Amino acid sequence: MSARGVVVPPQVRQRFFGYDEHALLSAEHRPFLVGRLLEEANADELRWLVQLVGRDALAQFLTRHGGRQLSQRSRAFWERVLGVESAPASSLARELWPLA
Repeated sequence: MSARGVVVPPQVRQRFFGYDEHALLSAEHRPFLVGRLLEEANADELRWLVQLVGRDALAQFLTRHGGRQLSQRSRAFWERVLGVESAPASSLARELWPLA
C-alpha cells in the first residue's frame, strides 16, 4: 500500500518517535513497522496495522522474519492467530538470549 493518504494514528507515531512517518510507511521499512507493532501494539494499533497491510502480509512477515524480530511469546501467539509457522530464531539468538 502506498503511503499517500495513510494517516498514522498518534499512538502508533509515539512508538516510532524520531522516525519519519513517510519512511515508516514505505515498503522498504515495512518489516520494521510490522515487527514492532506485532510485538508491542495494543488492539487499536493492531486493527490499524491489519487495515494497512492485510492479514496475508502479516502471515508472510511471520514466516520470513518472525524468528528474528519477535520474542518467543509473540511468535507463538501470532502463529496461532495467523495459522502459520514463523521462521525459527537463529541459533546465535538462542545462545545470546535463551528466551528467543
